[in-house]
Amino acid sequence: MRRARAGMSMLEVMIAIAILLVISAISWEVLASTIEAREILSDRDETTRAARVTLARLRREIQLAFLTKQTQAINTYATVFVGVDDTPDRLYFSTFAHQRLYRDSRESDQTEVTVWCERIASKGEGCVLFHREAPRIDEEPDEEGPIYPIAYNVLRFDLRYLDSRTNEWVDEWDSRTVDFSNRIPRAVEIGLVLAGRDPRDEERTIEVPFLSTVSLEYADPLPRSLLQAVQ
Repeated sequence: MRRARAGMSMLEVMIAIAILLVISAISWEVLASTIEAREILSDRDETTRAARVTLARLRREIQLAFLTKQTQAINTYATVFVGVDDTPDRLYFSTFAHQRLYRDSRESDQTEVTVWCERIASKGEGCVLFHREAPRIDEEPDEEGPIYPIAYNVLRFDLRYLDSRTNEWVDEWDSRTVDFSNRIPRAVEIGLVLAGRDPRDEERTIEVPFLSTVSLEYADPLPRSLLQAVQ
C-alpha cells in the first residue's frame, strides 16, 4: 500500500524534465528552420513577382512601339526609338500601348514612354527603375508625363536590339541617326538583375537574373536573303 501511494522520485522527475527540454529544443529548431525557409521563399517570390510584373509591362509597351513614316506631314510630331547604352541602359520610344483612363480626355492609344534607373540611397541596394508615360506625343519625346517606380533593388538593366537588316544584335539604337534612320528593331532583349536575399546569409544579397525577348509588331521584316540563310 505504501509503495502504491508513493510518488515519483527526484531522479525520475529530473529525467522527465530533461526529456521534455530535449523535445522542446528539437521542436524549436524545426520551427525556426521552417519560419526562416518560409521567409526566404517569400522574399524570393516577391523578387520574382516584381520582375514578372516589370517585364510584362515593358514587353507590352515595346511590342507596340512604332514610328511615323510621314515625317514631313503638317502638324505631325516626330516619333523616335532611342536606346542608350549606359550603366544601366535607358530607353525612350513611342508606342500604341497607352490606355485611356478618363472619358472624353484628350488622349489616344499613342504615347511616349521613358524607362531609366536612378540610385536612391534610402531605397535598398542597386537602383530604382522608373517609368514615365506621357498622355500625348509631342516634340519632347523624353519629357512630361507622370513618373513612378516599377522595380526596386535593380543591379543591372541591359537592353539589346536586333537589326532586321543585318540580323545582328546591337547594344544601342537611335532612329534619328543614319544607321537606323526612322527604323525600330526587329526584337528587343531585356536583361534585368535584381538583388535578392542570400539563403545562406541573411546579411548578404545575391543576384537574381531575369531575361526576356520581345518581337516588335511594327518593325520591318527580315530580308528574304536572311530568311533563306536561316532556313
